[in-house]
Amino acid sequence: MEKSINIFENIDDLSTFFARQLIKRIQNIPEGQFFSMALSGGSTPKAVFQSLALNFGNQIAWGKIRIFWGDERCVAPENKESNYRMAKESLLDQVPIPVNNIFRIKGEANPSYEADRYAKVVSQHVSSQNNIPQFDFMMLGLGDDGHTASIFPGNLRLFSSDKLFEVAEHPQTKQKRITATGKLINQALTVAFLASGDSKSVMVSTVLDRKKEWEKLPASLVHPKNGELFWLLDEKAASKTQKFR
Repeated sequence: MEKSINIFENIDDLSTFFARQLIKRIQNIPEGQFFSMALSGGSTPKAVFQSLALNFGNQIAWGKIRIFWGDERCVAPENKESNYRMAKESLLDQVPIPVNNIFRIKGEANPSYEADRYAKVVSQHVSSQNNIPQFDFMMLGLGDDGHTASIFPGNLRLFSSDKLFEVAEHPQTKQKRITATGKLINQALTVAFLASGDSKSVMVSTVLDRKKEWEKLPASLVHPKNGELFWLLDEKAASKTQKFR
């Protein structure tokens, strides 16, 4: 695994770097093939999506991208908590991506059924390596509690699950969610953690500087076996790490 930590003055610079990385990777995709990308929810990804739509909408070959999600809340697609809705409004509705290239998790469906169905969809539309689907690019957020995708502390078994997607539950709200497992996350060619703002600084430092009990945090278990791991941070999120001092 290759790992790099990238720190930017602000979210705009972070978004520009993200866009250029995306453009570079898509340019290398042969004609007739697709670039598979799993999106994340959260405020930082939303800002990145808005920047992509506003500043790079004409520079990205949207017809070559297949869009998936790494997790979803078990709500209807029009619900304000839906990761799909956020991505649709901030990015997908603003760019010329074919509807047939968008594969959403159906949060309104029976969770167990949908986790199995979506695993089959991903297996069908994403190229595999060693019989495991391999996303070209996977976005991940970082929760204040160290969770990523919808794998929360205390539920680390989801990193060793044999399944591609599982049903998870938010430990406080008890809201059910559908999440990619570690098997799928760590298979990706590129994984990008995105974090911005003061509220993320303690957890960023805990994971990157390996502070007390860091190994119990889901975010610490992200290690793409044969790929690369990017940390994309603004200065506020990185302010407490040794890397920034």
